[in-house]
Amino acid sequence: MDKEERIKLITRNAAEIIGEEQLEELLDQQEIITYCGYETSGEIHLGHAVTVTKLMDLEKAGVKVKVLFADWHTWLNQKGDWDWVKKQVTMWQQGFKALGLKNPEFVLGTTFQRNLDYIDELLKLAQATTLNRALRSMQQVARDIEHAHTSQVLYPLMQILDIKYLHVDIVQSGIEQRKIHMLGQEVFEPVLGYKKPVFVHTPLIPSLAGPAAGKMSSSDEGSLISIRDDAKAIQKKLNKAYCPAGEVNENPVLMLAQLVIFPRLEGKAFTIDRPEKFGGTLEYHTYDALERAFADGLHPADLKGAVAKYVDDIFAPVRKAFKR
Repeated sequence: MDKEERIKLITRNAAEIIGEEQLEELLDQQEIITYCGYETSGEIHLGHAVTVTKLMDLEKAGVKVKVLFADWHTWLNQKGDWDWVKKQVTMWQQGFKALGLKNPEFVLGTTFQRNLDYIDELLKLAQATTLNRALRSMQQVARDIEHAHTSQVLYPLMQILDIKYLHVDIVQSGIEQRKIHMLGQEVFEPVLGYKKPVFVHTPLIPSLAGPAAGKMSSSDEGSLISIRDDAKAIQKKLNKAYCPAGEVNENPVLMLAQLVIFPRLEGKAFTIDRPEKFGGTLEYHTYDALERAFADGLHPADLKGAVAKYVDDIFAPVRKAFKR
């Protein structure tokens, strides 16, 4: 695979790339490391499948993938006590192994964050960062930011420091992490003596209830599709999903097709099975072709039925892993 193809894989479906001009030179390195970090809170759901699918792109492009299960971050952000966090980590490890990554390295945050050198550098970052700046960086990821605890101010500083200690060249995350990463851009070289990495930010899928309900999240119980949902539950939730006829902007069903399904097809067609009396089977070889068809009159029920089938195919091995 040549550089151009590798860059296309790394950048496709990104909402934003910071430092894209560094990619060509970066690809000359013998080893390139990317990572994505996850608070192990709640169920693994389709929102997480977006970043995992993007990590699969990076893996195909020859980049070494590290998945950080941020147990200390989860605890600092007041998502649960330590017993709960440890149980969540075990569940997430099982789930991620079945989501499609070929050879990821799973890293537990506390295995290196309790190192004395790490703590020293964390305090150095704290000296260089105002409280207001740290709080602003947390606005998209913390609960009840108006009543934030001091522990939560450490969260963005640790996330920045993790990048150095994991030797990361490309940071992959959802766009909600952008403010933390912008803080990182200010301190990597002058405070930490570490090069600025490339940031690949993926879009956020709106709630299946519609964009007015915010992003898809583990607290979105009414429309959340998690790895525990079977085919019937997935179909039921997608049948109710926000998907106005002809509307292609902020349409969660179309976004699932674009960000989770099409990258996994690897050249195969996206198929919509319909009886002959309703027009027969349809095939789309690119997401753009599917989007145009929907804008031109493809029925939402046909799109929802096909997306439900593919989502079930993706989550079926994950459900199986949880039953072991």
